[in-house]
Amino acid sequence: MIKYIIRRALQAIPVLLGISLVTYFILLIAPGGPTGRFAQNPNITAAQIEAFKRRWGLDQPIPIQYCRWLGVCGDKPFLINALPGGTFELAGLKIDLPGGDNGILHGDFGYSITDGRPVVDVIAERLPPTLILSGTAWVIWIIIAFLAGMYAAVRCYSLFDSALTIFNYVGFSLPTFWLGIVLIQLFSAPPLKWFPVGGMWTTRTVPPFGTERYWDFFWAQPFTALYDLGTHLVLPVVTLVVVNIAFDSRFVRASMLDALGQDFVKTARAKGVPERRVVFKHALRNAMLPVVTNIGLEIPFLFTGAVVTETIFSWPGMGREFINAVGHFDYPVLMGILLITSVFVVFANLLADVVYVIVDPRVKFD
Repeated sequence: MIKYIIRRALQAIPVLLGISLVTYFILLIAPGGPTGRFAQNPNITAAQIEAFKRRWGLDQPIPIQYCRWLGVCGDKPFLINALPGGTFELAGLKIDLPGGDNGILHGDFGYSITDGRPVVDVIAERLPPTLILSGTAWVIWIIIAFLAGMYAAVRCYSLFDSALTIFNYVGFSLPTFWLGIVLIQLFSAPPLKWFPVGGMWTTRTVPPFGTERYWDFFWAQPFTALYDLGTHLVLPVVTLVVVNIAFDSRFVRASMLDALGQDFVKTARAKGVPERRVVFKHALRNAMLPVVTNIGLEIPFLFTGAVVTETIFSWPGMGREFINAVGHFDYPVLMGILLITSVFVVFANLLADVVYVIVDPRVKFD
């Protein structure tokens, strides 16, 4: 097992390198480029844009830019520190940049073009809200989808199975943005007004999440803080759960039906093995293999968040930050998010393969 993990980790290195290369060049050739944010600003001259390019290393050949972004050549990485620190000003926007000559291979993802903050700090600030929202929704929909799909397979063509099928078709067909807006109209607008329209905290009563004031408030009034967070979680979590249950429960049902139709299950029933043992010991473990793969591929969702849902509900997470970075042509933040997401995808695939051994001892890794 250890040898397999090491081999897979080594194989992931060229994969991640290829992903970084493709991501980098796709963002470079995107319409507008890193200077697209200035296209509609009449107060910015061509000379200022050229100074901006020099300041961020955009005037260098593309291969050199890529190497500097990685941190494997040159002493001034692309989009990190084109100059040894100081303040850069453009059209009234002042950006303070510390000095240094690192790169992503050194753990330095650069600095946001929008406000000059380190990309790592931007991601660290947005990650906890995403983990709270995505993690809560992920756990709920996995449990419900797993139990519902398994029961529908055992009670195939029953009333429950038919009702679940209808729910899945409707839920899978619903656009996330439409469902979120409908929930807001029903439960946040008058006359009900049961839940907040959006955000993560009530501005008038709770300090901003993640700040020192928030944690002081949390430890002083934990039940108030948790209740406020819970009310803001309900609608976005329901939006994510409804849409994702529709897919995962059908996947579990199909996998479970396939396992229940195997010869070894029929043999166990013919021998008089209790039905519960047939379902949980014989059928379930064999049905888990494809399900584990599907669940593993959903793990990166915990980092990236739900772009549409977070935007609709003004949730200050990774998904909303990604949209903001796209709108501001903040390429360092975009590349940082995409690269870390790629690492999560590779890790999730490796984790799924390792879980195979736990679920099915017949699986062996040489």
